[in-house]
Amino acid sequence: MSRPDEKKRPAARRSPARDRASDLAIRGLIRAALALPLRPRLALMGRTMRALSPALGWQDRAMANLAHVWPDMAPDDQRRIARAVADNAGRTMIENYDPAGLVTRMRDAPVRGDGLPAVEAARAEGRPVLFVTGHYGNFEAPRAALVARGYRIGGLYRPMANPFFNAHYAANMHALSDPVFEQGRRGTMGLLRHIRDGGMGVLLFDVYDSAGVPIDFLGQPAPTLLSAAEIALRTDALMVPFFGIRRPDGMSFDAVFEAPIPHGEPRAMMEDATRRLEARIEADPGQWFWIHRRWKPGRQARRQRKRTAASMGP
Repeated sequence: MSRPDEKKRPAARRSPARDRASDLAIRGLIRAALALPLRPRLALMGRTMRALSPALGWQDRAMANLAHVWPDMAPDDQRRIARAVADNAGRTMIENYDPAGLVTRMRDAPVRGDGLPAVEAARAEGRPVLFVTGHYGNFEAPRAALVARGYRIGGLYRPMANPFFNAHYAANMHALSDPVFEQGRRGTMGLLRHIRDGGMGVLLFDVYDSAGVPIDFLGQPAPTLLSAAEIALRTDALMVPFFGIRRPDGMSFDAVFEAPIPHGEPRAMMEDATRRLEARIEADPGQWFWIHRRWKPGRQARRQRKRTAASMGP
């Protein structure tokens, strides 16, 4: 949740013509890929995003993030992981643009983990469940696996800057399972009401937000919102980490539901969620979205200097 008193930078002026042109290009690529059978479709999108990654700045950003948290990693290893990240991003994008197909694929996918019995018991009792996860593997795969088994799973999404692209992106989110809410105070309250009424929902917590508290992530402080823990506490919802882990074939997944995070102090709960995500990343770093500006160390340093100066007074 954003702080109501937080000053926000004015949004950069966008060009509607450029946004429209970008959206048409993206729509064309998506349409062409969806016309292919599944295996060549995923391979095409993986290759395309690997090829575009350097021009988009993704490769440099991923390598910079890797150097930030693992400074001893060789550049060749950074580059290999960055290429795997781009490949996974391309595959994930086109998978999520075929929600019906993803649900069908996940119907018979392995669903396991220490948290699964608790989720099933909560469903039987009508107790709410809040799933938490990060941009790892395909984060929609476990949701699709539950939808295929008759669950209704809501969610919260961050809108895209390009309004033309956002229109079909949001529609696609709704197509998998409603209710889905746009990130912001109104959307968060909508998700809160859905959970409080005994529903189930998903929150991704691994993005930078200046309103977050610094929690070490892979050894470096990363501002992290406490919203997921706060919602779980306010609604008495189970807080269950889940992960859609892509298998080596590049097509199939394991949907893993981990043991619920015990209720307690919100920061401690989010630290627990962060440790769960870290373990997955360390097991296979190429499946996490290193393209995100997760840490922004320069911005964090500037904010800390301002806080220090303010505390010292005139």
